[in-house]
Amino acid sequence: MELNYQGATTFIQTAGYAIDPAKPSVCFVHGAGMDHAVWTLFVRWFARNGYNALAVDLRGHGRSGGTALESIESMAEWLLGLLDAVGVAEVGLAGHSMGSLLALQAAATGGAKVRKLALLGFGYPMAVGAPLLDAARANDHAAVDMMTIWGHDAGAQFGGHQVPGLSISTITKRRLEAARPGVLFADLNACHTYAGGADAAAALACPVTLILGDRDRMTPVRGAREFAKTLPKAAIDMVPGCGHGMMEEKPEQTHKALVKALSV
Repeated sequence: MELNYQGATTFIQTAGYAIDPAKPSVCFVHGAGMDHAVWTLFVRWFARNGYNALAVDLRGHGRSGGTALESIESMAEWLLGLLDAVGVAEVGLAGHSMGSLLALQAAATGGAKVRKLALLGFGYPMAVGAPLLDAARANDHAAVDMMTIWGHDAGAQFGGHQVPGLSISTITKRRLEAARPGVLFADLNACHTYAGGADAAAALACPVTLILGDRDRMTPVRGAREFAKTLPKAAIDMVPGCGHGMMEEKPEQTHKALVKALSV
């Protein structure tokens, strides 16, 4: 679905279903330089099993217009306003990588609006190395290469796709290449400069599930484990043999974890 929101066209993938206020809702938020397509499998399942399922294209990403927002706080405020605009009163919220920071912040500021929270590929603080930031600032393809290499376990870079003939890492690379100039840097810098994680954790009231790849090199597991200790209602669901790109690397395991984390 498309709507005009805050002066720009905004796209939300709903698997072709209209939003029904009588149904429970789940919402998925993509990571840096990505778009709604990373959530297609999961949106379809929830939409066909009694939920309003939404995967947003953040402002300036994918099929959404406008300029990319430059802080996690502004993205979270944008998302909460968007959910209000489409009539979603309460939601199970999931975010991957940058989207996990956004989801954390939105859950902290949204109060009872967020009933459950799933943080995938999460780490805090989410510092970004200078070589990657510099390459993204220059719109250098090296940024895409670094994210593709470090964002997947080694096995996922040499085949590994569950559909013969498809490449996990190439699909990710093409999505990053499609990002508009400046978007990847804005996203990575927002992750790098976000300092609100501890305050957000203290403000959370909803149950939280951290869905983590045990071979994640972008946001190593040890940081997420430490952060989970600060959450009053936290569980960790580990995806074995998986790097940062769990939706592509281990879709079935990730799907099961999301169903467990977000179901009513």
